[in-house]
Amino acid sequence: MSKIIAISSFKGGTAKTSTALHVASALTLFHKKKVLLVDFDSQANLTTGLGFDPDEQESAAPVLQGNVPVEDVIKKTGVEQLDLIPGDTWLERVEVTGNLAADRYSHERLHDVISQLDYDIIIIDTPPSLCWLTESALIAADQTLVCATPEFYSIKGLERLGQFIEQIGQRHPLGTLGVVMSFWNARGKSNETFLDVIDDTFPDKAFDAKIRRDICVSEAAVYGQPVFNAHPKSRAAEDYKALTKEILKKL
Repeated sequence: MSKIIAISSFKGGTAKTSTALHVASALTLFHKKKVLLVDFDSQANLTTGLGFDPDEQESAAPVLQGNVPVEDVIKKTGVEQLDLIPGDTWLERVEVTGNLAADRYSHERLHDVISQLDYDIIIIDTPPSLCWLTESALIAADQTLVCATPEFYSIKGLERLGQFIEQIGQRHPLGTLGVVMSFWNARGKSNETFLDVIDDTFPDKAFDAKIRRDICVSEAAVYGQPVFNAHPKSRAAEDYKALTKEILKKL
């Protein structure tokens, strides 16, 4: 069975999508894993970041509605062994349309759809909010990887996200893989304070690997490629490799 990881964050701007893309890419490129990315965010930034036009792809929405089989929406990416279920704007209201609207267990559909797929690891990119899509992703997952940045609102949001994860974990088996810090500045004055808050909310879950700010990530996204292909010697490539190794150890 696949190991399923949901990437989660309480707010935008935490490099959540970039983390999903680069951890998945590193797993395939450097650890020979067969990986599926699920873009479960109506903004579809992950889909765009892999070189696809969201307006020309079908997302998980018609699959969740029972209209098409999941195999019909899976796309091969430019990275060998890395596949994608794209995102699109339909996801934003999928739970209140069609037969999902009348299904009191609709948030379990994603789990039913992806849990039987033949991959080593499935990574779900979620919206930056505590909504139906995020709940569905966490219910589908075995573990969640939490993204944060060293700033006040990001860190404070971890407390609400932690409560949300705990509530879901009481109903479904869900563990916290760890918390990764992006846009990290090793000389930041408040680093210790932020790490203390993380440790209070998710004890012993902060990853040693930190993702430093690097313009190479944005430049790679323009070309629809992971940074390992576009800028293989960049510090972002180095940081995401280190994070992926740490993730594999925890798995």
